[in-house]
Amino acid sequence: MIFLKLLLSFIQVGMFSVGGGYAALPLIQNQVVENNGWLSMSEFTDLITIAEMTPGPIAVNSASFVGIRIAGPLGAVIATLGCILPSIFIVSILAHIYFKYKKISALQNVLECLRPAVVALIAGAGISILKIALFDTGAIAVSNLSIIGAILFVVAFAVLRKWKPNPILVMALCGVAGLSAELIINGFPA
Repeated sequence: MIFLKLLLSFIQVGMFSVGGGYAALPLIQNQVVENNGWLSMSEFTDLITIAEMTPGPIAVNSASFVGIRIAGPLGAVIATLGCILPSIFIVSILAHIYFKYKKISALQNVLECLRPAVVALIAGAGISILKIALFDTGAIAVSNLSIIGAILFVVAFAVLRKWKPNPILVMALCGVAGLSAELIINGFPA
């Protein structure tokens, strides 16, 4: 039964994640955290971090990680298949239609209308992850603000915008800086 739930959940993610992996994040969150309760929001944030750092599409990586966590290697295969099957069918059909009718202005208008929705999905996912990164309990209040998280966010954002280094390097450096700061502030565990 769990295999069928994994398959159907990730088929929904694969079918409705228009705009790529980051646009799929709210859909994955809805399926994994809210609907099925397979992961907590904190675990989901960790999953996104790992899925982004590993090679491959973030939605497929997320499906694989959730599948292996919930039902082992077979769960990973089933969740990953669920995530990619809709794309295989939809892209094949759309490629045929696009190459046949690409000069028609109505098709161009439809594509232009999808862009704002994709931006909204990506922004929503980013705000959810930022909220978890900056506020210790998830509740937005000054008393819950993670000073280390806020400083790392501002510095990483500024560095990425100004010098455009490799994002993986920035993430790794932020991880080291965050761990170092926590160890300095809270001391080394016994």
